[in-house]
Parts: sequence; structure tokens; C-alpha cells
Amino acid sequence: MGDSSDDIVRRAAIGFAVLGFFSHLVVWALHASGQITVTGDSVELVNSPLATLYTPFSILLVYEVYQLIRTIPDSFSSSVGKQYEIATLLVVRDILKRLSEVGNSEEWEINDDVGFLLVECAAFLALFYTSLTYHKISSKGDDDKILSDDVTAFITTKMAIANIMLIVFIVIGAISLLSWISAVQEGGGSVDRAIFFLDFFTFLILADILILLISYWFYTDFGNLARNTGFVLSTVIIRVAISSEGVSSMILFTLSGVIGIAILRMFIENISNEKYLSE
Repeated sequence: MGDSSDDIVRRAAIGFAVLGFFSHLVVWALHASGQITVTGDSVELVNSPLATLYTPFSILLVYEVYQLIRTIPDSFSSSVGKQYEIATLLVVRDILKRLSEVGNSEEWEINDDVGFLLVECAAFLALFYTSLTYHKISSKGDDDKILSDDVTAFITTKMAIANIMLIVFIVIGAISLLSWISAVQEGGGSVDRAIFFLDFFTFLILADILILLISYWFYTDFGNLARNTGFVLSTVIIRVAISSEGVSSMILFTLSGVIGIAILRMFIENISNEKYLSE
């Protein structure tokens, strides 16, 4: 879409995030003062002022998904790095939501909410470390340097896939929003990480597999194929983590990050060894 369009989208996302935060804060204040009454499962969004952070984080997460789609034509590793950023923000959003629901514990007793909150915080630290470390070492291995002379054709193919994913992104986003509004009107409206992200990551896995299969036409060595296969595995684990609940989801999120860093480190070290032997 170009740098100018991307800048417009970024500014719009930040603007909507700020507007969403204050709008949610007003709804909470009206509910707390008795001016309006929120019923059903959606009451969890107004039971604490901390719950108002859910809206701006959701908007920023949608923007991160857009950024992920933009990185698909650049390189496989770049798009995977964006996936870890999204997973990190998903866990942060869950932590903020849980903080608004944590109950008091007596003396040295740690209740279930606090115990799981500790697990979520540990998973956040692991994912945050994964994101920072991943971007630090991924710059050492560039997809375009290890492709054949047909790199232009491969990038064009990935651009076409990215355009399809952009359409999927818009459609899933609209359907998810309308479905949630309908659920609120019927007394539901509970929010969790599965909304939008579960369906989107399903299509993202299909896109990653398609890119992996197409790359067999262009890649010339097993190392790159194994690396991309591992990245697809990491994406699948993130998708399973999104659909899971409790401690299992946090373990899976952390596992996806560990696999991503391990694969990237082994790949970079292999490239370095090959260069050293060739010299």
C-alpha cells in the first residue's frame, strides 16, 4: 500500500485506540454511577477501571495484525517475529483483564486468580524476551540472500498472498465485531483472545504452508526448508495456545517462542559455519 498509506493506518490506529480508551472509560463511569446498566457477560468489561484498557489494546492488536500482513512479502522470519509480538500483546491484554477480576486473598494464601496471574506474567516475560531476541538475531539471516535468481518471482507470489490475507483480515474483523455486538444484545458478549485471532491464525497457517510449498521451487538447500517448516510449527502452536485455556495456553505460548529462537539460532550458526569453512 506504500509508506504514505501505512503512515495513515498507523495514525488512525493510534487515534482509534485513544478514542476507544476514553469511550470505554466513560461507559465504565456511567455504569459505576448507575446512569446506565450493563448486564450479561459483557459486564466484565465495566467491572473495573482497569477493564477499560482492554479496548485500546484490542485496537493496537488489530494494527499489529496489519503489520504482520505487511511483512509477509519481506521474509518468512519477519512475519514470524510479528507473530511473537502479537502473542505477547495477547498475553498482556489477558493480564490486564485478569487484574480487574483478581479477588483478595487472606494472609499468605494465594488464590487461584493470583496464582494464574503469576503464570501469565512469566509467560509474558518469556514472550517479550523472545520478541526482542528474535529481532536481534533475525537480521543476520536474510531470505533474499539465500534465494535463487528467481527471487523477484517469489516475492511477487508472497505479495499476492499478503493481499489475500489483507482481505481475509478485513472480513474476519467485520464478522467478529458484528458477532460480538449481536451476542451483547442477546445477553452474552464475553471477551477472550479467541475472538478474531483464532480464525485469523487458522488462515495464517494456511498462508504459511502455501508459502512453504512454493518455496520448494526456489530454495536450494535443506536448511532453509527445515527453518521455514519449524516456523510453521511455531505458528500452529500459537494458534493452539489461542484456543486453549488456563496454564496450558501459557505453556504453549512460551513453547512457540522457545522453538522460534532455537530454530533461528541454529540456522544463523549454520550459515556462519558454512561461511567460515568456505573461507
